[in-house]
Formats: sequence, structure tokens, C-alpha cells
Amino acid sequence: MDNATLDEMQTSLRGPVIGPQHPEYRQARSIYNAMIDKRPAALVRCADAADVMDAVTFIRDHGLELAVRGGGHSGPGLCLVDDGVTVDLSPMRWVRVDPAARTAQVGGGSQLRDLDHATHGFGLATPTGIISMTGVGGLTLGGGHGYLTRKYGLTVDNLVAADVVLADGSFVTASETDHPDLFWALRGGGGNFGIVTSFTYRLHPVDTVGAGVTVWPVDHTREVLTWYRDFLPQADEDIYGFFTLLTIPPGPPFPEEIHGWKACGIVWCHTGDPARTEDALAVVNEPGPPAFHFTAPMPYPALQGLFDELIPTGYQWYWRGDFFDEVPDAAVGVHLKYGENLPTPLSLMHLYPVDAAAHRVAREDTAWSYRDAVWSGVFAGVDPDPANAETIRQWCVDYWEEMHPYSMGGSYVNFMGQGEEQERVRATYRDHYDRLAQIKRTYDPDNLFHANQNIRPAQQH
Repeated sequence: MDNATLDEMQTSLRGPVIGPQHPEYRQARSIYNAMIDKRPAALVRCADAADVMDAVTFIRDHGLELAVRGGGHSGPGLCLVDDGVTVDLSPMRWVRVDPAARTAQVGGGSQLRDLDHATHGFGLATPTGIISMTGVGGLTLGGGHGYLTRKYGLTVDNLVAADVVLADGSFVTASETDHPDLFWALRGGGGNFGIVTSFTYRLHPVDTVGAGVTVWPVDHTREVLTWYRDFLPQADEDIYGFFTLLTIPPGPPFPEEIHGWKACGIVWCHTGDPARTEDALAVVNEPGPPAFHFTAPMPYPALQGLFDELIPTGYQWYWRGDFFDEVPDAAVGVHLKYGENLPTPLSLMHLYPVDAAAHRVAREDTAWSYRDAVWSGVFAGVDPDPANAETIRQWCVDYWEEMHPYSMGGSYVNFMGQGEEQERVRATYRDHYDRLAQIKRTYDPDNLFHANQNIRPAQQH
């Protein structure tokens, strides 16, 4: 992009346009995953929906590549595009709560912590993820799961409406009654259909929750995971726990004597009476006494931010994911093998439950096509040192390849990694893909929004 085009873009927009010579360029193009090193020709920090409309029109009319940044948390770095323009929604961080209607309208650049803080003041929340720095946009458009999913469903199950800027620069509000086909596609179809400038969510009574962390030495993985796979799906919906393989970090709440241990564990969220959390989780002794078990009543936003400092912005990340409906004994052995060989202290595996309330939404009601999945798994190599990038990548790929035969074939779109093929996108949407491609043809026939896990527009017959 030449300087004249850059200047023209700046004069047509309210928010700043940041090019390679701008003093803020380096910071503006930095994202959560430091393994990504893309260099946009410009980043446009949009002030409002009108700015987004003008930016889309300018980018389209000048034949430029377009990417969209919400929270900048995309593992494969889809929020940046080399030599193109990133539409950066980060100035659009705002939340309006309607406590009477139990809804919250949230700006497209907001992070989960913005939403959680605003709703917590009213004793309300909606299901999102587990890292509070995550952007609401990418998380929601991919489906969204976290601590409240067994109780209240996926994030998209609680989406009431979305304001969307389309590829032609126009603005629409999508809901069950307005543009219902677009609304269906937005609930799990990723950023393929437009730029969402605000989301409106249904809220639920959530205030203080019972938080818990339980860990065992990694060589107990077989016993613990075998117990967990049977216990959790039949547990009360107030009990949520994701299974993890990890290295015990050197800090609270863990006692010093287990710092640095390779371990398996479960992170709990109990949405029942917090005074009864310890009783509800007494079952953790069944697979064998844990090395450490901690429960405490905790404001829900505090649980959401519990791991933020452990894995901050700017580390090397490489991840892949898959859906699972069971964890057979042979798969347990694979988890044990890779848990014993975690390549770096921050590398991990998580199995997140996506059952209970999430199973009560009909498969055809949203673009999320794995309503029969019980767990959403992610394998993540993480390290601050770029010298370890290939080590963590190879561990992740090897782990995923050994586990994939036990999977359901597709992945949570937000856990898809760098360079995955088009057939993986199809596998993620299964028989919903063709309907999504038809909707894509209606709203983005030229595939302007393709810096994503791309759904290609259906061809005209």
C-alpha cells in the first residue's frame, strides 16, 4: 500500500490508521501468540460501527486483503494478514447490561473480562471461555465453551442478536426474526459472514461460585482420567471440571514441594451453593488421594482470570484440537505418554466438557455441528522462548495425530491451528458445511472475509 492510499484511508475514517512507519505499528500488530509474525500494510482502529462500514468499503473497493481483530487471541493469527489491512475493533470495548431483561450488549472489541465485570455487578453472567483476556468476538463466533457450559450451554446458545457489517459495507442486525439465516451461521460459523460490531447475550444468575483445583502426579493419569471420563458426564450440572495435563507452576495455590511436578488435574467450577462445594467434590479421592486439592468460594470473574498471569500475551503457542464422545482405554494411554513428556513447563492438554445443557439444543438450531460431543480437547505447546517453537509444535502435532483416530473427526473451530487444510474445516461443520456455504454466497459472494477458517461461497449453478 502506497502512502497516498494510506492517507486516503485515514481521511475517510475516524479512528487512527497505523502503517509500518507509525510509531505504534510494532505494538499494534502484536497479538497473544508471539509465534505469529505477520506484517499488515495497515491496521485500522475503528471507533464505531460507522468506521467499520467505511473501512470495509474502502478495503473492498481498493482490492485489499482484509482481516479482523477483536481480542487478538487467535492461535493461528487469523487477526492479521500480510500486506493487507487489519480492521481492529479494540477501541470498541463497552458493555451495557439490562438487569431487568437479563441481557448484555457488548462491543465487538471487548474481552471476556469486560463482560464478566459488567454483569457481575448485577449477579449475572453468560457462558464464555476460561481466559479473561480472550476477545468476545472470536470466542462467540466459534461457538464458545467454558465453566458455565454444562449449566447454561454454549456462548452461542445464549446469543440473542448481533450487529453485523457485511461485505458490501451495509449494516444489519441478525436475530431469530431478522436475517435468521445469517444469525444461524454466526452461531459457530466463525468470522466468515461479516464483522460483528456488537453482541447481545442472555444472562443467568451467577455470582460467587465454588472454585477448585485438584492434581495428582502424572503417573496417576490412567486411574484419574478413567475415573473422570465416567464421573463427569453423569454428574450434576452444577459441577463442571476440565481435565488437564500440566507442569505444576511455581506459585500459589500450589505448595512448594510439588512445584515443577508433571501432573494430571481437574479445574472445577461449582455453580451450586458455594458452601457445599467441598462436599460436592469429595469424590476426588475415588481415583486415589490427590497430591493437592483446593476449593474456595470465589467471585465468578476471579475464576475467569485465574490463569491470565500464568500464560500472558507474548508467548509462543502452537495448538490443535478435536471433539471426543468417549475416552477409551487406548486413548488414556496416549494421554499418559504425552503427559509424561510435556516439552516445556507451560505446555498442556485440556479436555473441556461440552455436554449437559449444550446437548439440549438441537443440532440443526446452530452452525455448531457437534451437539453429540462430550469433550472438546486442545493440545497446546507453549513457551516464552522462540528457540523452542519447533519443539512445542512437533509435540503438539505428534500428540494430535496419535489422538485423532479416537476423535469424532472435527474440531472446535477456535482450536484449529496454523496451516490446517480445507477438509478440516469441512470436518468441523460436517453436514452443516453446505448450508453455510450457501449463506456465505448470499452475504459474502466474493469471499472478502477469508482470513479465517474459511467457508468458501457455494458456486452458482
